[in-house]
Amino acid sequence: MTTGEGTIRLRPPRNTPAPRAVGWWRAQWLLLTAAPVAVLGILGALIAPARFWLLMPAAVIAAVGLLCAVLFPLWWFRTHRWEVTGEAVYVSTGALLREWRIAPMSRIQTVDTVRGPLEQLFGLATVTVTTASAKGAVQIEGLTHEVAAELAERLTRITQDTPGDAT
Repeated sequence: MTTGEGTIRLRPPRNTPAPRAVGWWRAQWLLLTAAPVAVLGILGALIAPARFWLLMPAAVIAAVGLLCAVLFPLWWFRTHRWEVTGEAVYVSTGALLREWRIAPMSRIQTVDTVRGPLEQLFGLATVTVTTASAKGAVQIEGLTHEVAAELAERLTRITQDTPGDAT
């Protein structure tokens, strides 16, 4: 990230989420889509006079949800990146609105590893790096459980060796 004349240039972080993250993001889309489709479908089955007006939106929501479940996870996999160096944690996310977050090691307050039920099903975890930033914590999603545990341990070790009070 540093060039020869003392200037710092940003490059995209090197690491991608685990390939299983595509399935995890897809499952999240499908679950998000299934709830309103199920409600509209049940109501459409029970209320005969409004059947068309309930089942039509259910079909549209299901079609859009399926399309999003196919396309967005592939797009996110191409755009989500992360990297940890001795100086900082770098995270690049977003598909339409690109966001680059950098958390200097001297500013890191806590490192958490979270595994929700769906993440556990896919063998994934999320590492959350908390700093004093008003923007909030930096999250690295879609890591395998082993990589997340190793990353949390590495970040803990690096931050202990880094001077600063993390405020």
